[in-house]
Amino acid sequence: MKMALIRLRESGQVITCKIEEGININDYVIIEADRGTDYGEVVEINEADEPAKGSSDEASLKNILRKVSPEDLKHIKENEQDAKEAMRQCSRKIGEYKLAMKLVDAEYSFDRKKIVFYFTSESRVDFRELVKDLAKVFKIRIEMRQIGVRDEARLFGGIGPCGQALCCVRFLKNFEPVNMKMAKAQRLPLNSGKISGICGRLMCCLFYEFKTYKDLAKGLPREGETIETSQGKGKVISVNILKRIVFAELEDGRMEKIVYLDSAEEKKQE
Repeated sequence: MKMALIRLRESGQVITCKIEEGININDYVIIEADRGTDYGEVVEINEADEPAKGSSDEASLKNILRKVSPEDLKHIKENEQDAKEAMRQCSRKIGEYKLAMKLVDAEYSFDRKKIVFYFTSESRVDFRELVKDLAKVFKIRIEMRQIGVRDEARLFGGIGPCGQALCCVRFLKNFEPVNMKMAKAQRLPLNSGKISGICGRLMCCLFYEFKTYKDLAKGLPREGETIETSQGKGKVISVNILKRIVFAELEDGRMEKIVYLDSAEEKKQE
């Protein structure tokens, strides 16, 4: 059975759906939602085992109803325009209630049975009265969703330090935890200002490139380590992990360059 990961609307969570033939990655589709219908983008397709009949896994799976049609796209555009007005009204209400929250975006579900307001805040916010007030205004289900600065960057997009569109916008499905250990392994400057994205957090690429660096670093000596070379013992001065090249200073002061074959090449040599 094929399963698809669907990112709801433009900025919603990623959910798993059963998929039929003819649906491809990057397609926009109409899907079953908890209460009605919604739309989303197919971000990944995988083969999966069939869940047991009556199991919780089977019950949690949603169905893809169809690909988005031109009429659906027109409807989605109208929802997006109406969401802008909804956002303005919500901002006014936030001001009236003097809540410490920053409204970031608003989205209608495809069937307009729900509107989601995304906001950021440095602390927990009691927005119960705000939700009651908004429900009276819009007469549909209101959902307030607190997001982080990384989610905010995904919503607005932008260009990263590498000169390309943000990874979270182009292809990342979920945000993974990133730490300074990953930057250290990749020999990057341990200056958060130089290895942070426009969201102010450590760049997401540090996470998904970390495994490549770990694999390429296998079998390489560390800087400062003494190794045996073809010219005698030498102290490792620098290591280029990506090219698997090591420079070692010999006891007589000469410098030797050592190229380490990767595992594929080593097997080829055998």
